[in-house]
Amino acid sequence: MPVTGLNHVNIRTTDIAKSASFYVEVFDFEYRRAPGVVGESNWLFDRQGKPIIHLRLRPAESSSTGPIDHVALNCEGKAEILSRLEARRIEFKVFENAGSRLTQVFLVDPHGIPLELNFAGE
Repeated sequence: MPVTGLNHVNIRTTDIAKSASFYVEVFDFEYRRAPGVVGESNWLFDRQGKPIIHLRLRPAESSSTGPIDHVALNCEGKAEILSRLEARRIEFKVFENAGSRLTQVFLVDPHGIPLELNFAGE
């Protein structure tokens, strides 16, 4: 049974509103709250209506972000996203791979989770 793509990433956070705001402002996700399987669901939907990032509240005394190494997202609109990052003074690094026409942008979300943004042909 092959894997066909990313279903979602669940991020544990002490501040749902701060996390949701970051992802909505930088990536244009749509944030929705709803009853969930375990407690309240806090989901961020992409433009196709898929809930790609889930946010789960964790106790404030916990300093761990858990076992997430990084989250890689396929993206479009590189210039717009770079502009949003600059406007919010969010540090990032750009890696251009001319051979594959892939641009990768690396940054860290408000909770220390590394993000890898992949732009094909941009």
